[in-house]
Amino acid sequence: MIRVLEKNVADKIAAGEVIERPVSIVKELVENSIDAGADSIVVEIKNGGKSYIRVTDNGCGIPRNEAEVAFLRHATSKIETAKDLNAIETLGFRGEALASIAAVTHTELISKTKEEKIGIKLLIHGSEVLDSSGTGCPDGTTIIITDLFYNTPARQKFLKSDSAESGQIIDFMSQIALAYPNIRFRFINNGNVTFSTTGKGDLLNAILSVYKLSEYKDLVPVSRCDDLGSVTGYISKRSLSRTTRRNQIFFVNGRVVSSKVIERGVTEGYKERLFEGRYPVVFLFIHTDPEKLDVNIHPNKREVRFDDEYQIVELVSTAVKEALGTKAAVIEVKNVFKDETAAPVKREDRAENQVDIKQILSTKRDLPQVKETLAPYQHQAAQSELQPSAKKEHKIPPMQGKTELSIEKPFMQPFDFDELELTGAIFGTYITAVDGKNFYLIDQHAAHERIFYEKLVSEYLSSEKVRQPILTPIIIEVPLSVKENEYDWLDSLTEMGFTVEDFGQNSYVIREIPTFMEITEAEDFVKVYIDNVTEGTNLNNTVVINKLITKSCKSAIKAHDYISMEEMKALLDQLKRCKNPFSCPHGRPTFVKFSQYEIERMFKRA
Repeated sequence: MIRVLEKNVADKIAAGEVIERPVSIVKELVENSIDAGADSIVVEIKNGGKSYIRVTDNGCGIPRNEAEVAFLRHATSKIETAKDLNAIETLGFRGEALASIAAVTHTELISKTKEEKIGIKLLIHGSEVLDSSGTGCPDGTTIIITDLFYNTPARQKFLKSDSAESGQIIDFMSQIALAYPNIRFRFINNGNVTFSTTGKGDLLNAILSVYKLSEYKDLVPVSRCDDLGSVTGYISKRSLSRTTRRNQIFFVNGRVVSSKVIERGVTEGYKERLFEGRYPVVFLFIHTDPEKLDVNIHPNKREVRFDDEYQIVELVSTAVKEALGTKAAVIEVKNVFKDETAAPVKREDRAENQVDIKQILSTKRDLPQVKETLAPYQHQAAQSELQPSAKKEHKIPPMQGKTELSIEKPFMQPFDFDELELTGAIFGTYITAVDGKNFYLIDQHAAHERIFYEKLVSEYLSSEKVRQPILTPIIIEVPLSVKENEYDWLDSLTEMGFTVEDFGQNSYVIREIPTFMEITEAEDFVKVYIDNVTEGTNLNNTVVINKLITKSCKSAIKAHDYISMEEMKALLDQLKRCKNPFSCPHGRPTFVKFSQYEIERMFKRA
């Protein structure tokens, strides 16, 4: 039998499309505040927004006789006719947010317009108005939300931890504060002010205030305008990149969006400027004709569709290329070299200085240098045994002490490494060896990568962690949302052999690192690891750990790094101790074998 659902049931179903979690409520309320013309917005949450959310603004307010109407479904002041959907210029327009919020929470509204002498106070539980009365209050609106999903327990159990939920809210608040640098934002989490902005319209200042990462002070301004629209914002130099797109924030007509089209434009702009798998830090603002844009795709309004995607890609890529061609985008020497011998600096100076010089570390592969990943050893210039010209040698000593992998040999093994006789190397990339019947080419980079990978996994899984103290501690800065979720990654780094301590609002100090790592590669690894941690990831899941660590295996000896015969022997000695010495973490073979018969066939001798 077909029946019409009762209003309270229909409201709960509809609310599920708009209100997925606490961040959905914050987003809708803040966007309403912006549409109301507010230039000051305060957001406070408790327990990740699950128990308490308060949004206060100094906007135009809601007239007393319209307050209850505002909580009816599809009640809005943003549009009047279907034609208005073709040129939406406000953040909200669907008229669903307040009704959906009130359907699944305890909601309190306090609002007053400038023209009225007294404001209105509403108390709504599950879409039902329990109280409506006059009240004294300043101009603007305050909405207090408590007990999210109190009447839909099935939705409650799917909420994440308090830190995870607050992390998402921090991400949103960080982004919206950048979208409107002329608005004063203040965000309070569990009684602590997480960040506040000045509202003076300075975008770079807003970025630094919100993200609190000193490396962002060297971002490059972007500005381009044509007939299609304009692109403004800030992007990073080639010396600052990440392993994910998490630090790419896009805004279209003041709205925070997710857009593959804009991503493609950024990728085109940085083409041949960054290594594969590295992504720039980007804050881009696109302004275009609202009639050439569709934002009415999904209730969360994060998805947009452009009439001409190709032109948007071209506009963004051209803007990025122009910015990277300016003097401001030139990489300074401080971005490249790190003074390992400098005396320790004071706490207030150390973070700033160290961040500046570590920006290029993640892209050092283009320098003719090698990071030593197995144990501390010295560089020395010597005549290569393989080349007549002078080359830098990179000593790789045998594994020692507790850093060795204590692994039984595989049950079946194609050959015995001990039978190999090293004969040299070719192209500074492939080690050559024979065993009497076969000829072998060993890829030195793939072999070294496999060794580093298994040692790191072994350290992570072992109960006893071997650490080495470092003279000058490493200072790392993280976004506030990552700081909020520190329990998702801090313990894992400790288990791997790092000693990490809190060092301020969004900073950490690393005083000890695994014994098999150099300082620079340890710093690189921690940054990559934190970049790749996402909520819901089981860090004890070996498959996930493998994925994260594989991305960090960029520290191995590279092709065309000439090494001595002793180093080759040390490399093979360590490779044979691996559980899987036959392929690198990416699946490429570490060596290939040529039988005498195969070689003779090449020369038509068989």
